[in-house]
Parts: sequence; structure tokens; C-alpha cells
Amino acid sequence: MRWLIPAALAAAAVYGQTGLTGPFELRGVKTESVTYKGRKAVKVTGEPGAKDAEMLAILKDQTFKDGVIEAWVSGEPGSGSGTGARGFVGIAFRTRPQAARYEAFYLRPTNGRADDQVRRNHSAQYISEPEHPWYQLRKDFPEKYESYVDLVPGEWTRVRIEVKGKQARLFVHDAQQPTLIVDGLFLGDESGGIALWVGPGTLAHFADLKITAN
Repeated sequence: MRWLIPAALAAAAVYGQTGLTGPFELRGVKTESVTYKGRKAVKVTGEPGAKDAEMLAILKDQTFKDGVIEAWVSGEPGSGSGTGARGFVGIAFRTRPQAARYEAFYLRPTNGRADDQVRRNHSAQYISEPEHPWYQLRKDFPEKYESYVDLVPGEWTRVRIEVKGKQARLFVHDAQQPTLIVDGLFLGDESGGIALWVGPGTLAHFADLKITAN
């Protein structure tokens, strides 16, 4: 089974002209249809007071278990963001109703070319919310659920997520080898939704989302 949402959710581009937000269930974010660096895109930013890990635009009427998720993403610190902002941008998958639980891969674009090697090592991240946020994984499993990848804030970056059973792999920049491998997804082998994911202080854009389900 396969379905394609071209040009960053074409329906969202139409709905945006009438002041609606597109085919999303919004959790702590707002969306806008824009053209960003040559691509029709969905702009995603956090709502004031939104909590970390609860900032998602969930695609309506989509159920996903195994398969491939591809998209172009761009993230950068938003205007007025704090010093800890990294431009966090990613894709959540197998989300439960109202995003009560989900798995996700995300990028920290400002880390990609940081002068600090430790920051570089934290460029790509896997999380499983709410039981396994990034800080808990870093404490309990150092280096296992994050990795380095070259990134530039505000630039389009192609990501591909392959999911099968309890394994998920993140590919970045058309690389033939994965940037990050997770052999034991914490939520197990279950189905759920798909969402555009952002972190605090982020200005994000998403384009050309394609979902291929096995």
C-alpha cells in the first residue's frame, strides 16, 4: 500500500489560503502554507507555552506500521529563542491517539557544524515519548540513540525513515548507509499515526512528504 502527499501536503496549501491549517490535528503548534526556498511547504512553529515533546502536527486519517517515510525538512532557531534552541525538526511515527505516546527521529541542525565535537555527536536523535525522552536515553544509554550528521540550519535536508517491526533506521542526505539505527523500538511492533515534529524555539518547514507502507 502506498500513498503520496506531493508538494508538502497539497491540501494544506489550499486550506492555508482560507485561514485553515490543513489535514492536521495540532498539538502545541501552528501551521502555515508557504513557499520556502523554492518548495511549497508547511511552516510549523510552537504555540506560546507549549511543552517540550508535545509539539506535533499529526496527519489525519493516516495509519502506519511498517514502511518508509520520506520528507524534506528544515529547522532553525526561531526569533527570540533561547540559547539552547537547536532548530529541532523531525518526524514522529506510530503515534497513539492525541500523541499520548510516539516514536520519533529528529535533527538538531545547529549542532551539525558546531566547533564543539560533543555537540556534533548530538546532531541526530531517536526518542520514544513519554517514557524515554532524549535526556533519559542519553543518561541511561550514552551514544546509543544519537549520532553525528552534517547539517546546516535553515537549509532543506532530505530524511528517510525505514520502519520494520521493532527496528527503525534514519537516513539523511540520500546516504546509502543509515545515520542512526534503533534495533529495539520502545513502543514495540505496533501501528499508529504520523506527525510533523518540532522542538522548543524552532522555526521548521516540511515539504514533499511521501509515505510507503508495507
